[in-house]
Amino acid sequence: MDKTNELDKPRLDRTLYNIFIVLARLGLAYLFFTQLWWKLPPNFGCGSEFNFPQPSEQNYWIDNNSSGLCYYMGLESVFASKPRPVFIADMRSAGLPTISVDIAPIARLNGLLLDNLFIPNIRIFGWLVWLAEFWIFLSMFLGLFSRLGALTAIGITLQLFIGLANIPRPYEWEWSYATAIFLAFAMLATAPGRVVGVDAWLRMKLLKPGIRPNLLTRIVLLLT
Repeated sequence: MDKTNELDKPRLDRTLYNIFIVLARLGLAYLFFTQLWWKLPPNFGCGSEFNFPQPSEQNYWIDNNSSGLCYYMGLESVFASKPRPVFIADMRSAGLPTISVDIAPIARLNGLLLDNLFIPNIRIFGWLVWLAEFWIFLSMFLGLFSRLGALTAIGITLQLFIGLANIPRPYEWEWSYATAIFLAFAMLATAPGRVVGVDAWLRMKLLKPGIRPNLLTRIVLLLT
């Protein structure tokens, strides 16, 4: 056995980890960067009327000249009362049953929140959605409070999954949202800002020998 290669393995592992954790972090940053521009404040892409899709018996919904954030919030509301199987594994071709998880109860709760809180106050909550997604981009791009950014990403992507995954018109592929959720979980677990990020600098300053961490320091360390 080549002992030199064995000694090189830990360094190689660390190098690969650092490269790919930064790539994953920047990938999540760019994902949210691309989503900022179709729902820009102050009208969030909704137009001056802030119209939402309306339910329709024949086609599930009519667009009602809606667009931007209003369009997608309206779709979540329309489909909140429909059957919502997700994580579908259709194994009938192998003579096995189809496996899925029904999230209809959670989707209905999401619809209630949309109809009674978010949609009537879109001019306020539109800002919160946009700023949350901008924060995720900034956090992941700079590696700044990256665990807080990851938590925000989990919240945003989970809500989108509940509201839009596998709706039939337009069809929204569930794994587009599920993959983003799992990537956000990975970012939460790995604290990617500690690799070529602002978090690495913050932690170096806060963890100097002889400095006794106070409550604020502990919170900062937890979020980085």
